[in-house]
Amino acid sequence: MLCQECNMRPATLHFTKIVNGEKTEFHICETCAKEKGEMIPGTPNGFSIHSLLSGMLDFDSSTKSQSPGHSGPQNLQCKDCGMTYAQFSKLGRFGCPSCYQYFDNRLDPLFKRVHGSTNHVGKVPVRTGGRLKVKRQIDDLKKEMQQHIVQEEFESAAELRDQIRELEKEMTEE
Repeated sequence: MLCQECNMRPATLHFTKIVNGEKTEFHICETCAKEKGEMIPGTPNGFSIHSLLSGMLDFDSSTKSQSPGHSGPQNLQCKDCGMTYAQFSKLGRFGCPSCYQYFDNRLDPLFKRVHGSTNHVGKVPVRTGGRLKVKRQIDDLKKEMQQHIVQEEFESAAELRDQIRELEKEMTEE
C-alpha cells in the first residue's frame, strides 16, 4: 500500500483517529507523518503501549505525594524477586509470578480501569460450554435477584429465585 499523502513511498504507519465520534483511517509513510506532525511509535515524541501502561499505573496521584521513607503503594516490594511497585510502573511488567500476590491490592483498580471488570469472563466454545453457560446464567440471575431485593421488589425476586432453582435442578440432573 502506498502512502495516501505522497503516493510514492510505501505506507508504514497505519492508524485510526477518532475525533468527536468520527473515525478516520490513515495509511502514510514515515516522512509524511513527520511533516504532518503525527506521533510516530518508537520516536522520542512517539506513542508506545509501554507509556500508555505506565500512565495508567500512575493514575493514583496520592502515591506520588508520599515521602520516600513512607511505606506507601510505590514502596511495595515483591519479597521473591525484589521488584518494587515503582519499578513495575516504570517497566510495565512483573519480575516474577509472585508479584501478582504482592501487588494484588493495587491491580484490581487497574484491571477495573482497563477492562471494566476484575473478573475474566472470556468466550466459551459452543460445543463444550453448555454447562458453563448455564452457570453464568444462574450467576446473572442471582445478581439481578439481589438488585430486586435491594429495591424491595420481592415478587420479581421470587420469580428469579424460581428460575434459578429450575436451572440448578437441570444442572444436577445432567
